[in-house]
Amino acid sequence: MTLHLYFARRFAVVFGGLFAVFFLLMSLLDFVEQVRRFGPQDAGLSQILRLTALNAPQGIYNILPLVMILATVALFLALARSSELVVARAAGRAGLRTLMAPVAVAAIIGVLAVAVLNPIVATTAKRYEQLSQAARAGGVDVLSVSAEGLWLRQGDPSGQTVIRAARANSDGTVLQAVSFLTYAADGAPTRRIEAATATLRDGVWELTDAKTWSLAPGANPEATAQTAATVQVASSLTRDRIRDSFGAPHTISIWDLPDYIAQLREAGFSARRHAVWFQMELARPLFLVAMVLISSAFTMRHTRFGRTGVAVLAAVLLGFTLYYIRSFSQILGENGLVPVLLAAWAPPVASVLLALGLLLHMEDG
Repeated sequence: MTLHLYFARRFAVVFGGLFAVFFLLMSLLDFVEQVRRFGPQDAGLSQILRLTALNAPQGIYNILPLVMILATVALFLALARSSELVVARAAGRAGLRTLMAPVAVAAIIGVLAVAVLNPIVATTAKRYEQLSQAARAGGVDVLSVSAEGLWLRQGDPSGQTVIRAARANSDGTVLQAVSFLTYAADGAPTRRIEAATATLRDGVWELTDAKTWSLAPGANPEATAQTAATVQVASSLTRDRIRDSFGAPHTISIWDLPDYIAQLREAGFSARRHAVWFQMELARPLFLVAMVLISSAFTMRHTRFGRTGVAVLAAVLLGFTLYYIRSFSQILGENGLVPVLLAAWAPPVASVLLALGLLLHMEDG
């Protein structure tokens, strides 16, 4: 038990050090990228620093598998150079038993990352997208899905329009039981439209069976209301911009994702992309464990055997390959080519089995 705690503490310290180094490095690189992206007319230094601080957690969260690989490599190379692995084997401890502590730490880190770091990343990433979009365009298009239906806002320097619909098609270009509320640049309401359907065309919303109320000061809205079979409302939205306005999966906390997926399906949208992301987040601890097993398969040996650089390179390359296979599987799942559970869980499970096969071959082969 004491030896398990010793190996676990060593691995946690190495991982924490590498995590801090990568976080600082990525923050510096992201700061340079924000300076390049936003000119002095778009954002000042304080705003760029704020954008960098908001975007940094997402970057480090995405490279957790790489940090896990390098931490494992650093741990076992240090244990091999100090001959501590040799002493542990001489005491009758098999190599797979030595791995129990790092694997347990990796699993705990994975669970904490999903349960604690994921909500932090979701909040900061969402805020970063809002601020960066506002800095680039001076206005934002926001889509929200709730139990009351679909809410969409389109804006430009002349004012804002809030759109509410009871239902929509899969890409949000056809809305049903819809209402438009237009505001002037000073925030005063100017017009309200109720319609049976609204279809997004090139640059306009085409409303059918519409009734329009003027909300000008001093006017009687109902007395001046007008009905028409078809009404067109100018719009800067496109199909792609509506799709991008959806809450991206990584900007929604894993604790809120099940309810958000249910609301998407109730509103008529496809929730496959969010369902795949949810399952992949649940599988993240297993994938981090696989990274530890893969790295240890190439580095759990004494340095006198030589070719240490080749072993480290092989571990990193294999880890990157499995990471890209996981990303490719995510794309397949989001496009409906494979079932959601298979897309999310097959890569980490296959990675663990591959790593165990390599370990058994290296240890007993």
